[in-house]
Amino acid sequence: MFRDRKAERRRSLCAKLACAAIVVAGIAFFVVMVHNPSERHVEMTEADGASVIATESISTPEVQVVSAVEPEPMLDVVKLKIKRGQTAAALLSEFLSPGEIHELNNRSKNVYPLSRMKAGRPYRIVSRLGELERFEYEISGEEMLVVARGGAGYDILKEPIVYDTETRVVRGRIDSSLFGAVSDCGESPALAVRLSEIFAWDIDFIRDIRTGDMFSAVVEKRFRDGKFSGYGTIEAAEFVNQGESFKGFLFADKHGIKSYYDENGRSLRKAFLKAPLNFSRISSGFNLRRLHPVLKIRRPHPGIDYAAPMGTPVKTVGDGLIIKKGWDKGGGRYLKIRHNSVYETTYMHLKGFAKGMKQGVRVKQGQVIAYVGSSGMSTGPHLDFRMKKSGSFVNPRRIKSPSCAPIAEKQMAEFETLIGPLLAKLESAGVMHADAAAATDAAANAATAADAANTSVNQ
Repeated sequence: MFRDRKAERRRSLCAKLACAAIVVAGIAFFVVMVHNPSERHVEMTEADGASVIATESISTPEVQVVSAVEPEPMLDVVKLKIKRGQTAAALLSEFLSPGEIHELNNRSKNVYPLSRMKAGRPYRIVSRLGELERFEYEISGEEMLVVARGGAGYDILKEPIVYDTETRVVRGRIDSSLFGAVSDCGESPALAVRLSEIFAWDIDFIRDIRTGDMFSAVVEKRFRDGKFSGYGTIEAAEFVNQGESFKGFLFADKHGIKSYYDENGRSLRKAFLKAPLNFSRISSGFNLRRLHPVLKIRRPHPGIDYAAPMGTPVKTVGDGLIIKKGWDKGGGRYLKIRHNSVYETTYMHLKGFAKGMKQGVRVKQGQVIAYVGSSGMSTGPHLDFRMKKSGSFVNPRRIKSPSCAPIAEKQMAEFETLIGPLLAKLESAGVMHADAAAATDAAANAATAADAANTSVNQ
C-alpha cells in the first residue's frame, strides 16, 4: 500500500514537473521570439491535416561596429574694423608669440607692411582651437593682405577681393541736390560723388545744378556675402544740366589708360577741374571791388571763396609743380602750384597740408594737397582759390580749359562698337527721364490749378 502511494506521488510529481517544464519552455519560446530578430517571422502551415506551428529562420545581416570619427573642430571667425592705435601685434598676440609676430612684420615689408594698417579698415581673423588659420586685412576695396597657415609656418601675400556683381541702369531727376536725387533712387551717396568726378570738368555741382536736371548711369554694383559693398565700374553716364546733355563712356586708350570720352571720342578730361572742392558753396566770388569782411574796406578779391567744413580735402585743379608752401598774414597757410608756362593757382587759409606736400613736389590733377581751414585773416573755414594767367589774376570760372587728347583714329571703330549698346541704354533712360519729368510737372501744375480753384471758391 505504502509503495503504491509512494509511486502515485512520484507520478504526480513527475506530471507536475512536466507541466512546469512545458510552461517554462513556452515562456522561454515567447521571450526568444520577442527579443531575437532572427526568428521573428511566424506562419501557420498544415501537415497531414494537423495544424502545426512552424518558424522560418530569417538571417540578419551582421552588424559591424564602426568606431565614431571625431568631428573636426569648428572655425572661429572674427570680423571687425581696425581701431585707432590698434596694431598687428595687438590683434595677433592671442595666437602668436612676440617672436612670430616680429618675424611676420619683417616678412610683410616686401608685400604690404603690417605697420601701415589704418584705423577703420576691415579685418578678419580665422582660428581653430586657439591656433591662427588666416588673417585678412583689406588694404582697399580691391585687394587685401593675407597671412595664412602654410606647410612651414605662415604665408604672406596679397589677394584680390572677390565680389558678386550686377550691372544696372540707375536714373534720377534732381529736385534739390544730386545727393538727394541719388538717395531717392535708393542708391548710396558714393554714386553721387562718382558722377560728379566724371563730369567735374564741365559741371560745377554747387553752382550749376538746377531743379529738373537729370542723370543716368550704367553702373556695376558689387555684393559681398549677399550685402551691397559699393560700386565698381561706371561704364557710361549722362548728365542733363540746364537742358544741355553731357555723356561719358569709359574707354582705354592705346596705352591702356582708362578715361571717359563723349560719344564723338573727345576726352571729358580737361586741363583744369571746374572747382578744387566737391559740393562746396561759393561764399564770395571773383570781385575786384569787394568789401573786405574783416577790414571793412574796399579791396580787390581776385579769387573765389569756397565755404566748407573745417578739414574738407582740397584738390589741385590740374597737374603741376608746387613752387611755394608757406604762411601769409592775410592768406594764412597756402600752397602755390605752377601748371605750365601760362597758369598758376594758389590755395589759401588752409588748416594743414597733405602728407608729402612741399616745394618741388609734382602733383596730379584731382590729388588731395591740403585741407580747408581758417588760418590768416579769416572769418570762418573756407578756401580762397586764385588763378593767374600769364602773371595776371583771372576768374577761374570763366577760363576755357583745353581738352586732353581724343581717342586715336585707329581706335575709333573699336570705341564705336563698345558704346553702341551703352548709348542705347542711356537713351532709353533719357526717355524715362522725360516721361518722369513730364509726369512730375503735370502733377505740379494740377496741384497749382487745384489750389487756385480752391482759393477762388473761398473768396
